[in-house]
Amino acid sequence: MRRRSLLAAAALLAGSAGLLWAASPAPRAKAPAVPQRIVSINLCADQLVLALADRKQIAGLTKNATDAEMSGEAAKARGIPLLSNSAEQILAIEPDLIVGMPASRSAALRALPERTYPLLDLDTANTLGEIYTSIRQTAVAVGHPARGDALIARMEGEMAGLPQPGKGRVAAYYQRRGYMTGTGTLIDELMTRVGLVNLAGKLGKPPLSQLSIEEMVAAKPDYLIVESATNKVTDQGSEMLHHPALKDIPRISVPQAWTVCGSPAYTQAARSMAAQILRLDGKRS
Repeated sequence: MRRRSLLAAAALLAGSAGLLWAASPAPRAKAPAVPQRIVSINLCADQLVLALADRKQIAGLTKNATDAEMSGEAAKARGIPLLSNSAEQILAIEPDLIVGMPASRSAALRALPERTYPLLDLDTANTLGEIYTSIRQTAVAVGHPARGDALIARMEGEMAGLPQPGKGRVAAYYQRRGYMTGTGTLIDELMTRVGLVNLAGKLGKPPLSQLSIEEMVAAKPDYLIVESATNKVTDQGSEMLHHPALKDIPRISVPQAWTVCGSPAYTQAARSMAAQILRLDGKRS
């Protein structure tokens, strides 16, 4: 099926993302003020919909929505239908709102025949400000703008007075098989929030690169930031993070579910990282 183009609806939401429509020669149906059959086609969109919509409004989420290692809202997703990126499943639901981040990544959406469906096409959120924008847009689209304002106010309160105990020290976000996350990413902004400098930036690495154990030891970072799931060896990928050569580098452990998406879990990640640095500093003194 040919790729569907997206046309802007008359009323766009705040920011560069907005409420769009699947291209169709047929007259457009008006999006309801409070949609009752919301479908999310992206893991990051799942978390925003779960945080802001009524449960009864949600007709389908992605297959990873209930995975606690991937989603900060996994508990809320239990019992809601999970979709396998299938155009047929979306058609069967007849959604009155589809939410993606960004929607262009969805093969199911591209495969839909020419029909008219309201679509909230969110930009990827890699900063706290962009997360706030996504929250506002989603809250309006699902019919609960006040919930978006309240969530942002809560997050602002959680970020108020956040210490920066990193004090300019260097950290590397080191993942399975030696992958390291670079600048311009959500984890990079989290590092900056708590006063850390990203080793990837110092080394001029791209947003995602691989660094051998030998290279990491030579770089002498003050901290390794790791996914909490890798605190124990579960496979060959996580085994390298437990190499004896790395054992003396202090570690900051953060659940992947808090950092894989720009979501309300950002504040949990920031506060946890700051608290762990303070604890590590206490052990050193």
